[in-house]
Amino acid sequence: MPRAQVLTLEELARVAKAFIDLGVKKIRLTGGEPTVRAGLSKLAGWISDVPGLEELNLTTNGARLTEQAMALREAGVTRVNISLDSLNADRFRALTRTGELADVLAGIDAALAAGFERVKLNCVILRGRNDDEVEALTEFALQRGLDIAFIEEMPLGAIDEHDRADAFVSSQEIREQLEQRWTLLPATESSAGPSRYWKVSGFSSRVGFISPHSHNFCHLCNRVRVTVEGRLLLCLGNEHSVDLKPILRDSDDDAPLRAAIVAAMDLKPERHHFSLDDGEQLVRFMNMTGG
Repeated sequence: MPRAQVLTLEELARVAKAFIDLGVKKIRLTGGEPTVRAGLSKLAGWISDVPGLEELNLTTNGARLTEQAMALREAGVTRVNISLDSLNADRFRALTRTGELADVLAGIDAALAAGFERVKLNCVILRGRNDDEVEALTEFALQRGLDIAFIEEMPLGAIDEHDRADAFVSSQEIREQLEQRWTLLPATESSAGPSRYWKVSGFSSRVGFISPHSHNFCHLCNRVRVTVEGRLLLCLGNEHSVDLKPILRDSDDDAPLRAAIVAAMDLKPERHHFSLDDGEQLVRFMNMTGG
């Protein structure tokens, strides 16, 4: 898109500071793919320097972490989530359309070497495509001291490569499969986010489940997202939003920005209403929802 439509690094930092000034303790840089943005570590450094922030996290496909992991850690990034849906190179390429598994595995090693507080794998499991790898992915995580989260597919954007209803695998089904091999104990800590974590007996890793279909977590959700274009999304599963870009660009004073953020919270919907029926619930793909 035209560069003028995209928030500058400085504008993104202003938005982050406004949220922190209002009491936000955790910020995540996500996407789309945040590591393709030039100056990402610079932005991370600006945000991490704001007093009051407790965690600055990153979600990435991992392909560029070999070059960026150390710089991001030094800039103040606390934790990293890396998408990994298969350990088979051909299948991984088919699922991601363009991804190279070797690059992601090298990125995971780079993240571990950089010393982030926690590194977590995010896995979307689809029946008939990668559901036979649940145990292998878990074993991969356990042996490396990684956390792992299994995510039910969210119906964002129109697709034609699989039928969402036929491919759906619930968190309950995955947990029951894992419990046949490992002992899972409910974790006492909570991220105040959508993941529900279980400890694995004998390992330092945690297994998480994000269940937007089978176990709606909206009543616990305290998250919002600002897209790269400056749209404040109040829910990934709804289109409720406020455009912060004109407010940012009309004045260097951040008071109107903070006021707009506070006012927008009244628009945060009670819940999303995802369905496995044919057709998308939202036209917006996740790769259009960076922020």
